[in-house]
Amino acid sequence: MRGLRGWCDNAWFASRVALRFLGQSRVQTSIILVGIVVGVSIIVFLRVLIGGLQANAIDRMLGTQSHIAIEAADRVNVPAAGPEGGWHLMLEDRRAQGLHSIDDWQRLLPALESLEGIRAVSPMVSGAAIGRRGGAREAVTVLGVDAERYQRIVPVGNNLREGAFILSPGNVAIGSRLAETLGLQAGGKLRIEADEGASAVMTVAGIFEMGVRELDSRYVYMDMKQAQSLLDLPGGVTRIDATVEDIFAARTIADRIARLLGLKAESWMQTNAQLLNALRSQSMATTLISVFVALAVAIGIAAVLAVSVTQRTREIGILRAMGTTRWQMLAVFLLQGAILGLAGSLAGSLAGWGMVAAFHAFGPGLFDTPFPPQTIPMAIAIATLSGVLAASIPAWRAARMDPAEAIRYV
Repeated sequence: MRGLRGWCDNAWFASRVALRFLGQSRVQTSIILVGIVVGVSIIVFLRVLIGGLQANAIDRMLGTQSHIAIEAADRVNVPAAGPEGGWHLMLEDRRAQGLHSIDDWQRLLPALESLEGIRAVSPMVSGAAIGRRGGAREAVTVLGVDAERYQRIVPVGNNLREGAFILSPGNVAIGSRLAETLGLQAGGKLRIEADEGASAVMTVAGIFEMGVRELDSRYVYMDMKQAQSLLDLPGGVTRIDATVEDIFAARTIADRIARLLGLKAESWMQTNAQLLNALRSQSMATTLISVFVALAVAIGIAAVLAVSVTQRTREIGILRAMGTTRWQMLAVFLLQGAILGLAGSLAGSLAGWGMVAAFHAFGPGLFDTPFPPQTIPMAIAIATLSGVLAASIPAWRAARMDPAEAIRYV
């Protein structure tokens, strides 16, 4: 009980002296507080802005594709020993060209859905074809899907410009650029001619606009069974799309699928490597800016407290002569650093929040900038810790002063 009471007395004494010292040096205190406020507000604003930009880029990209694309393992030509010591080429695993179905794909769906981290899966059959309307023709990519399953992977229905995402037999959904090229509207007729010679006349039930040129100018969605017939792949699928709970775990899950099922599984992180590198570079740049701003704040706090120690050498000597211990004197200056960091970070976080609100109100409005709840606590913790660390050297210097020498030479 005495130990707790003594600790409370020491803390009360150190905080009282620290606040008195800060109050007596109002100009220095105000200058360093302004520096901390500016630094913390910049950190908060940049993190929220870059975070919103990255989230928007990922959302736009993953809103038009699956997180993981699963296909049959590639087949390659390998040399094999022939009769009488000769050699011939043997095809291993799959043909180099042409559509090839994933073996036993119906039984794979429950296995994939049961994997930890998988949110939804959707089989697909896709292939090249020609879209024709009158004399106009255009190369297209046919995608046969189960509309209900596929909507959980890519929400095409949320990006419709006309009609509805209805893929019953005889109906298709096409991209907006393809519709403009062929002069089609919802309810119009489109002839699809596959490479194998099969063709079908379809009704355009919906026209979507995903915002990606390749998709809007080439994609034709249709019922999976009709696509299987058109592409001469009865009962087969060329790909299984999957979406995951944690988008940044997609590569790990894809590797696990490849090991467990012997299939080719590619995550969005592999197919969009350049974008991922750009996002990582942005994050690294933001972190570096935050580190340098925090370092500048810490140097400012250290400089102010170092000057304070020099200016208050006599007061420190008197306090030490009156019985103030080294640990109490150390605590006085550490508390000053913590108070400066805490007060400046609170005001800086509020200023950063105001900058984000102003960006929302008066900015270009190209993307959302949500304010993550952990941003302010993180900024406060960094600034307060920086203040304590910056104060450690001046505090140690003050604690080591000999009271007789401090009083004699000042």
